[in-house]
Amino acid sequence: MLKEQTKVDAGIFDEKTMIFLSKFFNKGVIEKLDAPIARGKESDIYIAEPGSAAKRFEYVALKFFRVETSSFFKMENYIIGDPRFSKKITGGREKFGIVKMWCKKEFGNLELAHRAKVNAPVPIMFNGTILAMSFIGEGGEPARRLKDAELENPEKTLKSILDQIGRLYRVRLVHGDISEYNILIKGGEPYIIDFGQAVLTGHPNSGEFLKRDVHNILAYFRKRYGVEMDPDETLKRITGKS
Repeated sequence: MLKEQTKVDAGIFDEKTMIFLSKFFNKGVIEKLDAPIARGKESDIYIAEPGSAAKRFEYVALKFFRVETSSFFKMENYIIGDPRFSKKITGGREKFGIVKMWCKKEFGNLELAHRAKVNAPVPIMFNGTILAMSFIGEGGEPARRLKDAELENPEKTLKSILDQIGRLYRVRLVHGDISEYNILIKGGEPYIIDFGQAVLTGHPNSGEFLKRDVHNILAYFRKRYGVEMDPDETLKRITGKS
């Protein structure tokens, strides 16, 4: 049964991945693996039909992290300095272990986002280099990225995104890669995705990451919709620092 399901794209499913994937079936997280809905250099995302343990979701999204094409040094830079994981990086820093850690890190970051009541995928389970989370979309169709959406009320959407960034900050988390590519629009509401690189505020570069997030999203809305907000004042409102 599992072998048949993974014929969807046999290229990505090596022996290790197959072993990791089998646990999602065995735990009742998924019942059937369907087609890929997004592909990237570092991961592929597939839609899956939920199993008995995930029936509250219409669909489940499975994120398969690629080991061979992942940016090892980029991942390492976001892990080193994170008190949750830094002490675990030792010895040769074998690439497969780093990618597994990255998968675990995204799961933990999504848990924090969910606790903060941020619009983001709900984490369900991770194993090895695979992460299961709630699917953001309707009727099996993925929600549009912000860059591809035409917003009816851009200012309202921007304020909602900034509110989400503030909610993350209050649980000591900084996304670190906010852009029009990592925000989906569903039912008129923005959903933040791709939390692998997110760091705790104790990370030495968290301040710069937060500043970059705010500047990037404000620049996008200024260029695309003509919405003007002062970056410095926005940062002060988010952090509560004058």
